[in-house]
Amino acid sequence: MRFAPAAAALSLVLATTASVGWSADRDPSPRAGVLIAEGRAALEAGDTQAAIDAYEAALAVDPGYTPIFIMLADAARADQLQGKAIRYYREALAREPRNLAAIAGEGAALVEKGAIEKARGNLARLESLCGEICPETQALSATIAAGPQPRMATAEIVLPDVQEPQSN
Repeated sequence: MRFAPAAAALSLVLATTASVGWSADRDPSPRAGVLIAEGRAALEAGDTQAAIDAYEAALAVDPGYTPIFIMLADAARADQLQGKAIRYYREALAREPRNLAAIAGEGAALVEKGAIEKARGNLARLESLCGEICPETQALSATIAAGPQPRMATAEIVLPDVQEPQSN
């Protein structure tokens, strides 16, 4: 009886470790794989909304496949929705805390929002996980060095056609 609490704790730790390790290395379900391919094609064609729709459908089909969150975040960034992208990257990181693509993507989205110091925190985290020669580290470092790109709001004024009254 006195070993029961220790045995329960050990079995819980082993079950958690096994489930995390299994989820990181698996492929998506076949239907989700088709939807992911559709999303990639739409994103490459510049149709970010169609890509987001396909990725969201893939997530509904296979909610346990973490890379879908990163794909959704990348599509949101392409659509200039950095806040939404950061939320997706953080969901991926909640599932896989050492996911280098999610850490780098979140850092890039933070730079795009102007949060350079927070992005530097992501860079430090990447450097501690994979070093300075890691592709994710180098990409985020270059993004931070470039700084946030200025966003320009454009407005177009369209005046209605006004016809002058005709005199007889």
